[in-house]
Amino acid sequence: MSAVLNCGIENTTDATRGQPLAARVLARKNELEDALADLGPHDLSRRTAIETALATVYLLMTGDLAHPPQVVAHALNAWLERNKYVT
Repeated sequence: MSAVLNCGIENTTDATRGQPLAARVLARKNELEDALADLGPHDLSRRTAIETALATVYLLMTGDLAHPPQVVAHALNAWLERNKYVT
């Protein structure tokens, strides 16, 4: 079987696969914060989705993010997958 490089990477969740969890979470959080800053006043549904995603990750980002407890690491990984296409 041959591997095919997917050049259609659309977000940091896909682009940062293989990196440490902390780096992936921070990259996605920054991407969502930038997307929120770029939204216009009439993008209410997108704004709500992004604000909800950010509020969730802010609560999870406590303590040592580089070495989170297993429960927090699981929640951060689930957050990445759940908010993969939010933009």
